[in-house]
Amino acid sequence: MSPAHSDVEISAAAPPRNNFTESRSPLTLLYSSIVFLGAFLLFLLEPLFAKLILPWFGGSAAVWATCLVFFQSALLLGYLYADLTSRIAPARQSFLHIALLVLGLWLLPIAPHASWRAPAGDHVAWQILGLLSASIGLPFALLSATSPLVQTWLARRRAGSSPYHLFALSNFASFTALLSFPFLIEPRLSSHAQANLWSALFVVFAVLCSLGALVSQKFPALPANREAAVASRPSHRAQFQWLALSACGSMLLLSITNHLTQDVAPVPLLWVLPLALYLLTFTLAFARRSLYSRWLLVWLLAVALGALGYATYDSSYTNRIQVSVPLFCAGLFVCCLFCHGELRRLRPPPRFLTSYYLLISLGGALGAIFVGLIAPLIFRNFYELPMALFLTAVVAFGVLWPEGWLYRIFWAAACIAMAVVVVLNVRSFQEDTVLMARNFYGALRVKDYAKGTAEEYVSLLHGSIEHGAQYADPSRRFKPTTYYGSDSGVGLALRLCCAGPKRAGVIGLGAGTLAAYGQPGDIFRFYEINPLVVPIAQTSFTYLRETPAKVDIVLGDARLSLENEPPQQFDVLAVDAFSGDAIPVHLLTREAVALYLRHLKPAGILAIHTSNTYLRLAPIVQLLARDAGCSARLIASDDDEDNLIDSSDWVLVTRNQSFLDNPETSENAEPIDVPPGLRLWTDDHNNLFQILRPVDFSKKKDEQ
Repeated sequence: MSPAHSDVEISAAAPPRNNFTESRSPLTLLYSSIVFLGAFLLFLLEPLFAKLILPWFGGSAAVWATCLVFFQSALLLGYLYADLTSRIAPARQSFLHIALLVLGLWLLPIAPHASWRAPAGDHVAWQILGLLSASIGLPFALLSATSPLVQTWLARRRAGSSPYHLFALSNFASFTALLSFPFLIEPRLSSHAQANLWSALFVVFAVLCSLGALVSQKFPALPANREAAVASRPSHRAQFQWLALSACGSMLLLSITNHLTQDVAPVPLLWVLPLALYLLTFTLAFARRSLYSRWLLVWLLAVALGALGYATYDSSYTNRIQVSVPLFCAGLFVCCLFCHGELRRLRPPPRFLTSYYLLISLGGALGAIFVGLIAPLIFRNFYELPMALFLTAVVAFGVLWPEGWLYRIFWAAACIAMAVVVVLNVRSFQEDTVLMARNFYGALRVKDYAKGTAEEYVSLLHGSIEHGAQYADPSRRFKPTTYYGSDSGVGLALRLCCAGPKRAGVIGLGAGTLAAYGQPGDIFRFYEINPLVVPIAQTSFTYLRETPAKVDIVLGDARLSLENEPPQQFDVLAVDAFSGDAIPVHLLTREAVALYLRHLKPAGILAIHTSNTYLRLAPIVQLLARDAGCSARLIASDDDEDNLIDSSDWVLVTRNQSFLDNPETSENAEPIDVPPGLRLWTDDHNNLFQILRPVDFSKKKDEQ
């Protein structure tokens, strides 16, 4: 049934009301407050808890994608609970909900359980889902159920009224929470204080929601007019469209978020911005006066799919962050506004609203599960974004089929175009690629460049970030390349650290390039969290096989491994654990540096790789060094294309004055400017927004 018909049916069944008076009544304000606070807490919990567990799983952006799978699945559970309890007696529903709220209070304050901390090999995603279920599963499901439950209570109180505007209110509250986290809450409060604040607000919510549940007992159940119910029951076609439209929106959300965070640090803004836009489209579509214009959005959708499809295939024009982020966020906004606008257009009468929300949440969960759990298992690279674009075109084709042959022909062509994008995307990833592999930590490729020439070399890529390269020529293949040249900071540290055999630790294996500095009697101990990297480094590159040094490889998160090991007495400890284009934050805190120093000799050198397109990491390391009573020197080296050397920034932290006074060190060292007001990073407080670099609009990403 179209929304126009359902609205007419509803209004005809009820006497006219003063909407202004109704919207200002104490009970309506109570219910609106419950919906707003519940949605605010729901979407404040998402980035808050994801950041709490991020260090436990290597700082990977995939942690957020897995969290979104949990959030969508828990939302489905909450909506299922709302649908099932809406069918029982109001008094039973009320007391059941109050009992669950009290049980949720027993789990406060929220905190991740330490027993889930150690990563479980290839099953990290399932471990994260288990951790989230055990820590916040019940509160999250109760908060998820709030909006449909309260809408049901309101529909029972005012027979014949439409409560769908509360869905817009809940999405607006969620949007507000997401934007408040990075800009207002995270910069001012430690993680511990954030968790305590959230827990206190949940107590307030539980009290208000319990009061609302008690009041709802007095409202009669919705009238059971079977003939009217059968006549107005949504068709199977409409229900399938609810499912498909919500699944497309969810797939686009996760796949575009993954796309944005593969080459950039897992900065909270790049987590919450796509999700905030996703929620904003729900708010605009389901407002009392919907801002969804079907005619306009149909054609904007075609433009958005074309732009996103081209950008996923050829990024040469969109690889600037100031282009790619607005482009993909605008495309997500348009596509989701179409999907959610169509959901509003197809909404049923209020008697079916819990089933309606249940199918919407089921579609969202299925889309999230496909991108977050299934795609890493069946795809060797990130193909889910072009597939999501193709499926969106197919769904638009089905939804717009009744509009006539012009729409059918146009959207059939759009489906074919998006299918071509999928094929071209697969081919572009396979070009010059000799190996592709993917797991929870991302997609890895080994590419063979300049094949058959004297300059032939192979390179290890994580997304578009290079993690090592090696010449094929036997006379040149043992030279350190990329960020590890002899004039780089880590090169200076390994060459000048000590006179005799050295013991070196390296956090982040990559291609194993630093083993090129090994000499007979040396020991190199590599720490690597991604189990796929080890066989690639051992078979596709020869650094580990050909070094005269002894090589040990420790699989697992470096910080957890170091915490469980006795002091290693390293002469040099290199921190080079890239996640996209940044070192995971949990490796740059006061507690982490104290751990590194415990494993260094008194004259040892801590070399931290701070090369980054978007973040100024050197000032953070300077503060950490000062806090630990050490000196810090920034060594910035330049490109040398003839020798496969990339420019790099390394900060060397040490108490070894003779190393600092060495002419090679002192002449290459640069001052580190610490911005005023920059705080020392700890496990409990860190804020990436304070160290964002100004965007250089004159350079492409690969030139920065």
